[in-house]
Amino acid sequence: MGGWEGGIRVPGIFRWPGVLPAGRVIHEPTSLMDVFPTVVQLGGGEVPQDRVIDGRSLVPLLRGAAEHSAHEFLFHYCGKYLHAARWHEKDSGRLWKVHYMTPRFHPKGAGACYGRGVCPCSGDGVTQHSPPLLFELSRDPSEARPLSPDSEPLYNMVVAQVGEAVEQHRKTLSPVPTQFSLSNIIWKPWLQPCCGTFPFCACGQDEDHSET
Repeated sequence: MGGWEGGIRVPGIFRWPGVLPAGRVIHEPTSLMDVFPTVVQLGGGEVPQDRVIDGRSLVPLLRGAAEHSAHEFLFHYCGKYLHAARWHEKDSGRLWKVHYMTPRFHPKGAGACYGRGVCPCSGDGVTQHSPPLLFELSRDPSEARPLSPDSEPLYNMVVAQVGEAVEQHRKTLSPVPTQFSLSNIIWKPWLQPCCGTFPFCACGQDEDHSET
């Protein structure tokens, strides 16, 4: 789905009897990257200070101490390619989404890449948008009505603000080898997905520690 909301808006379920109130629903965008700083805080530790940590602890949000996610911007990648970015404008509460590229769904008119089995992240399988697509998710969560300078007076300001955040974000990135490339994981069974494609599967029964 690239950066489209259909591939992002999936539920997260947390259960902690006696600490988190049951039945509470939080309508805030978060990230899997938030799990690491959340677990670190719950364990009484501190996240490393010698690198940029993109995640934010979910503890204040889950316990009700914070009303909104600590993320002002979230960056949505397809593989290593940045497809979109969202901005929660804290002063107004409006939620914007900028798409720089989107996958070409197949067959034409479909809502996913059914004809290919998987949506490409780059190349001929995506459409580059210049100027980028802009949506106001707070009013259009299904991203059905792209905005323009004519329909949205803040179009240029929002696109510029998100573009600046993207540039600052990219300055924090450092190239690293792909950890899950076939040439890397074939010699390291512990990196192979348990439910991967045969024969690259390394499921094993957990050791029984009941007698220790």
